[in-house]
Amino acid sequence: MKAPATQHGAAEEMDMPRITVNGRATEVDADPATPLIYVLRNDLALNGPKLGCGRAQCGACTVLVDGHAARSCQVKLGDVAGAQQITTLEGLGTPEAPHALQAAFIAEQAAQCGYCTSGMIMQAAALLAERRSGLTEAQVAEALEHNLCRCGTQPRVVRAVMRASRQQGA
Repeated sequence: MKAPATQHGAAEEMDMPRITVNGRATEVDADPATPLIYVLRNDLALNGPKLGCGRAQCGACTVLVDGHAARSCQVKLGDVAGAQQITTLEGLGTPEAPHALQAAFIAEQAAQCGYCTSGMIMQAAALLAERRSGLTEAQVAEALEHNLCRCGTQPRVVRAVMRASRQQGA
């Protein structure tokens, strides 16, 4: 699909950015300079990533881009257009078949207010994809140290990630 665009007063055709989110390719009618968080929440109605600080410091907006954790408040739509795979919390699992991390967060009661939870899970998913087993609590805490939680559930979060790591390694 083409969207009309003007540059210096001249009309021309411009391709809409195409992204693949949670396995589904879609064209987005947004400026390529738009932060990915706005596209995910406003255009695609995905509620997993949260806008926290808007400066890539809190981690609430963390998603996976080609399996690597990325702060969607700082990633521009144009940077992920094309063949890259973007995964949000909604793409990890389903209510019927939750991802091991989602199940572990529930079992360990690792969410209190829940605002940081999606970002914590996505950061942990990147960690578990990189290191499938043999993680220590210190390594988990270090990997999550830039994901902020004001409710104080970090010990439960670490336990949940360790539980998912054990289940994944089994």
